[in-house]
Amino acid sequence: MSLYLIGDVQGCDDALGRLLTHIGFSPSRDTLYLLGDLVNRGPDSLQVLRRLMALEGSAHCLLGNHDLHLLATAHGVRKPHRSDTLDEILLARDRQQLLDWVRTRPLALQVQGWLLVHAGVLPGWDVTQTLSLAGEVERELRGADWGVFLHNMYGNRPDRWSDGLHGYDRLRVIVNAFTRLRFCSADGVMEFDTKDSAAAAPPGFMPWFDVPGRKTAGTPVAFGHWSTLRSTARNDALALDTGCVWGGCLTAARLSDTPGEAELLSVACPQAQRPV
Repeated sequence: MSLYLIGDVQGCDDALGRLLTHIGFSPSRDTLYLLGDLVNRGPDSLQVLRRLMALEGSAHCLLGNHDLHLLATAHGVRKPHRSDTLDEILLARDRQQLLDWVRTRPLALQVQGWLLVHAGVLPGWDVTQTLSLAGEVERELRGADWGVFLHNMYGNRPDRWSDGLHGYDRLRVIVNAFTRLRFCSADGVMEFDTKDSAAAAPPGFMPWFDVPGRKTAGTPVAFGHWSTLRSTARNDALALDTGCVWGGCLTAARLSDTPGEAELLSVACPQAQRPV
């Protein structure tokens, strides 16, 4: 039995199928954990969702910012972006079943000692708080008023965490950290404009995993979202978005029995997209 973590698929179903063949994945024996951004920008978002839904029980998927964008677009909260490739889902006969499946995915998980998120973890959160805060948003998305939540989800403020936050301000910070975070300051202020490599950190900011005193330091964290990052040079932060939809690779990490160790396996994904 093997356990695999897989980075951002973003609608590249062909690459996902080839990766599963490459790693010798067996749904009766192995387990997949996909780190969010299942859909959008790539050519086959609908097929990605149907493939993963059919693997229920052996495939566990986190929510990423593009998955939330799908929900918001379907609900009329966001206008489609010119580079979106979501129409097949939005026009599908089983649209509601697909959307309900997406909105019931988690924002964070802990598996075999690894903390799994799509984008990042704020420096003041330990593992227990990280999982608890993820649960707060998950309950909103799974509840009857999930459309109201979507209407209040977007925005860059507040830009830092406080235990005293409540209501949609609190939920917005949690969503932004889990699905959008790349850079933050030493005291946890989030910066959302910069999408380049770690070397391009704006003055006063640094990659979230390099913040001194980060409470999850020492716990291995696997994440996606940051295709320009390449690597982290840390043994407790594993970046798995290797730019599949931008013509890079789709990557899986086979977890070792030794905590914090993983073997990386990739397949090429020659897409014609470019970052926007």
